Amino acid sequence: LRCPMLSFSGMNSQYARREIFCRNTCHELKRFWEREIGKQTYYRESEEYRLGRSALRKLREEWRQRLEAKLRLRNNPDETEKRANMGRELLTSLTQEDSKH
Repeated sequence: LRCPMLSFSGMNSQYARREIFCRNTCHELKRFWEREIGKQTYYRESEEYRLGRSALRKLREEWRQRLEAKLRLRNNPDETEKRANMGRELLTSLTQEDSKH
């Protein structure tokens, strides 16, 4: 295949070849970086998926929730008392139901 740019009169063939070379090189560079970006995206998504299934991540989330609950109770003593009363009431109601059966 011949480039239509080579057929122009008055054009120096040295410049036409350089243009063709640059065009091909740029296309190859673009393809190279697109592949590299695709690989990196695949690796990142694979790692995110693997971490999503990780038991360690789930344990950390559970411990974070427990810590937040403890801090909430420590910072709000009225809430602590309400929860203690609810627990006592629940325990009392359960023991009463058990004694009926």
